[in-house]
Amino acid sequence: MTPQIVYEDGEALVIDKPAGLPVDPPRRGGPSLEDHLEELKLGFQRAPQAVHRLDTDTSGCLLLARNPKALKRFGMAFQEKQVTKTYLGILAGRIENDEGTVELALSKVSTEAKGWRMIPARKGKPSVTHWTKLAELDGGLTVVEFRPETGRTHQIRVHAASGLGRALLGDPVYGHKDARVGRTMLHAQALVVPRDGKPDIAAKAPLPADFARFGVAAQDEG
Repeated sequence: MTPQIVYEDGEALVIDKPAGLPVDPPRRGGPSLEDHLEELKLGFQRAPQAVHRLDTDTSGCLLLARNPKALKRFGMAFQEKQVTKTYLGILAGRIENDEGTVELALSKVSTEAKGWRMIPARKGKPSVTHWTKLAELDGGLTVVEFRPETGRTHQIRVHAASGLGRALLGDPVYGHKDARVGRTMLHAQALVVPRDGKPDIAAKAPLPADFARFGVAAQDEG
């Protein structure tokens, strides 16, 4: 099944990446976004290329560039923090405050027992995530909107667990698996990429069915 397209123009596609689909081919083999790139040409000579990454479990907005110049330009927009990214997450627990900012530098560690993961570390790379509590759900769960200012690997997952004190529901690395869900409950809801002389790339991915089952309401971006 080809991922749904939520934005399209001559130099960009934004797809709603399904949860469980890796962006890059797994080392052990298996399906990945690469399997769909030929279908996503949509009449163009070149296959589109992913500008950034989402974790395998994370659903939602993923920007693809349709030519090398666009890929470079969009990549610079991410590096220069010009891109606005909005995520929805379900936390495995309650939090007291209604909004705030997590600033925790992150560093990658690897152990034989647990494999690799990201940890808060004073000498790590600066990482900033703004957040707003949207709703409290049955079962002691909390819906939070995350707006990452930086784009570190696993940033929202670590900032939820270590910054807010509540891991994302179902996160097997920074929290624990949960029988109620089949993945880490994080959704890349919206993406806005500014462009000189052209309208912004502005895309929104629909609310996933597994979020809706918990009573999460779709957020209106206006």
